[in-house]
Formats: sequence, structure tokens, C-alpha cells
Amino acid sequence: MSYVLEARAVSKSFGGVRALREMDFGLRPGEVHVLFGENGAGKSTLINVLCGALQPTSGTILRNGEVAQFRDVQDARRQGVAAMFQEFSLAPHLTVEENIFLGAEPRNGIWLKIGNRRQRVQAALDAYGFAVKPTQTVMHLSRAQQQMVEMTKALMTDPKVLILDEPTASLSQKETEAMYGLIAELKAKGVGIIYITHRMKEIEAIGDRVTVMRDGAFIATVDVASTSQQHLVELMTGRQITNLYPDVAHKPGKALLHVTGLTTADGMINDANLTLHQGEMVGIAGLVGCGKSDLIRAVFGLSAIAKGTVEVDGTPVARPVPRDMLARGVAYITSDRRNEGLMMLRPTRENLTLSAIGQQPLSSGGFLKLGRERDMAQDLGTKLTVSPLALEKSVLAYSGGNQQKIMIAKAIARDTKVFLFDEPTVGIDVSARVEVYGFLKALVEAGAAVLIVSSDLPEVLNLSHRLLVVRDGRIVDEMPKADISESRVLAAFFGTAAA
Repeated sequence: MSYVLEARAVSKSFGGVRALREMDFGLRPGEVHVLFGENGAGKSTLINVLCGALQPTSGTILRNGEVAQFRDVQDARRQGVAAMFQEFSLAPHLTVEENIFLGAEPRNGIWLKIGNRRQRVQAALDAYGFAVKPTQTVMHLSRAQQQMVEMTKALMTDPKVLILDEPTASLSQKETEAMYGLIAELKAKGVGIIYITHRMKEIEAIGDRVTVMRDGAFIATVDVASTSQQHLVELMTGRQITNLYPDVAHKPGKALLHVTGLTTADGMINDANLTLHQGEMVGIAGLVGCGKSDLIRAVFGLSAIAKGTVEVDGTPVARPVPRDMLARGVAYITSDRRNEGLMMLRPTRENLTLSAIGQQPLSSGGFLKLGRERDMAQDLGTKLTVSPLALEKSVLAYSGGNQQKIMIAKAIARDTKVFLFDEPTVGIDVSARVEVYGFLKALVEAGAAVLIVSSDLPEVLNLSHRLLVVRDGRIVDEMPKADISESRVLAAFFGTAAA
């Protein structure tokens, strides 16, 4: 079958580093072709070459069988190739409609056709089923809503090739299923879709073929229908991974975090109650916009509390603020590595030790002890298996999996007993997930209290000792391990009777 987009022996080097090595790839019209590989395998480099964001060092790109050259992303879009990246390209201070038409505004001479722009954006949002208003400012949207805006921006160009990089990473089950429906409609119209995901369930749900990459090179292309999950993981890693989710011992001790009647000032959370004990992992699930992330942000002091109480290790905290919560041994690990979690352009060393700056043994008399900081950073990076660990390299240069490990390592740089994880494995591959899950297991079994908010339903179903479901800003169900089931969770999501 002819390819709508093809890469032949494409290589890409950055200085002395070869990110792609004679990579071959072919996309058929009307198929979902999954790119699968560990973080750092070269997937992002390949899609950046295919959509014009990067120029190949060598090799050929073909569009409908003819040699194509994309000068930049806009040129690729004009030729029918559009991309939605995991790291959004949205201007936070502009509105939804301004972002969607940024650089391609409808005009009448020198005047912007604002009415026409708003009408077209609203029609597109309605058609795709995205609950976002054209006049909303992007910085005030949730990550899931920003993902919807990014998707709309790509689809408004009427592409023949659509590249999606982790499009459901921040979406809940309902929004994910809506995305699947949209992808099915695009396939029916003959649009070829390149899809990057680390979620096996997604590959089985929508994938037609999978191309596996490792170390920047082609490993194999297989049909989804005839390939097992185990075989895909073995192709990706070059080794066997037997258990994705570890068996975490449950030996609950005293209550380390107790929340009573918590209501946020913005109304996103109403009358929430939860208790977190030593030696247990509690999950929080819910649809996008339900308030699940808002709950732990309020507990940590990132959102204002209108009423309710928060206690840490039996001591009331009148008005939580991050500095005070850190001092009490509570850490928050954000879902947004780039904007909230890490200093992307600063060295790995500084990121690893950031939470411990100003504490013994790193500081004395207001002076930082650089030798001790370096030793601590080396120990933390090694403990979290950041590889290859280069203390003076900027965090931006690492894969998503390594960035996630650095963010977790930063949380344990000081004495921490309560961990609040918001999407702990967002955008990282299977191998990195196994390592993160192993570290969560080690934390819990060492006596820490771990709370995880996740949009990945299998993740919270398998890891949680107790599972809370949030709907419309309220905790509507709490399940002990023995009672956790997908049907009960989904029933709580939608307020229906459980099967």
C-alpha cells in the first residue's frame, strides 16, 4: 500500500550525538500507526523531523511518494502534516481563539476578522466535543483543556497526516474515549495518524500497526491485532519485564495527614475528608475537571482554602503554604514538570538538591557548601537511576522519564514523610514506569504515606491500598483494596449504579 508520509534512512545528529540512525517509517492513509519506545529512543526526534520542526542530517522524507522538504512547522501544515506535541506550543496569556489562529489570523486587509475567527473556533470546538470557550485565557485552563486547544489548533488545518504525542496523557477515561471517537472519524476520512503513547491499553484500543524504536533506530513494525503486550515490551526494551505493577505491602501505621471538611476558595473542592497513614498508598481518581488535582494542591498550600482543617502528624496547619508544608515533611510532585516541577535550563545538580537548600548539611551561616551539594546530588541521581547522570547538564536535555526521576529525587532531598503525587507517570515509558512504581513501593514499605492522583485508571486500580473517587469537587466514594473494581470506579465517575 502506498504511504501518505514516509521516512527512508533518516538520520539526525546533534553535535556528536546521533538521535536517529537510518530510521525507516511508513504511514498509510486511514491508519493509526503507533511509535513505541523508551524515553530517549528517538520518537520525538523522528516526529519533529516529519513535521518540519527539525531538518534531517541525512535521509529522505516522502509525501505521497514524492520527495518532500518541510522548511518549518508552518510549511509542513500547508502541505497537510500537522502535529500536536506533548509539550504544548500555546501562548499562556492569549485566549483560546487567539492561540488557535496564531500566525494565521483571518484578515480583511490590515484588520483582523475577530467575529469570523470566534465563530470558526466555536464551531470547531463544538464539532470535536471540547468543552472550552474561545474567549478563555489559556493560562486559566487545566492541562487537559489546554490539550484540547492544542488538538483543535492542529485539526483546524484540515491535515492529511496528524501526529499526536501522548494526546491522552492528562485526560480521564471519559475524555480519552471521546478522543478515540474523534480519531475514528479522522481515520474514516483517510487521515493517517502517527500516535505516540506508552499506554498498552491505548495501543490495543486504537492502533493498527506499531513501529518499535530503540536507541534511535528501527527495530520492527508489527500489527497490533497479532502482537501481545509482552512481545511489544520485549521489542522496546530488549529484555523481559514480567510485572508492571508491584505488590506493595500494606502495613498502615499512625495517621500522617488528616483533612476534614476542606473547601477551596474557588469552589473546586467542597467538604473533602481524607486520612493518609504511614505505610499506605492511597489513590485518587476522577474525570478531568472533577477537582482531584485541586484537592492535593489545596492541601499543599497552592490553592486558597475557604474552610476546613489540615493536620500533619497530628498538628493542625491553620493556613497551608508550600514552605511550611515542606518544613513539616510534606512534598508535592506536580504533573507539570516543565512549568512547575523543574528549572529546565539549570543544571541537574541544582534541581536535585533544590528542596534542601538552606538546610544542614548543605548550608551553614547562609553559605552553600558546594562539595556537599555535589555529593548529595550524585547520591540522589544514582538512587533514582537517572541515566546517564551528568550533574552539570541542564535538565532540559533529559528524556521525560529521567526528568520525572529528578523531580521525585528532589522531593526526598529533605526529610519527607508524606508524598502527594499528581500524575506520577505522565509521559514516561513502560521501563521508566516500572522504576517509578518500584520507588513508590520502597517509599511506602519504608513507612512513608503516599497519595497519588492519576488519570491512568489501571495505575490507581493496581497500586492503591485505598481508592477515592472525586466527582464535581466532592469525594463520592472510598474503596478499600478488596472492593476496588473498574466498574465501581466508573459508576462513581458518572454517578450511576455499579455493575
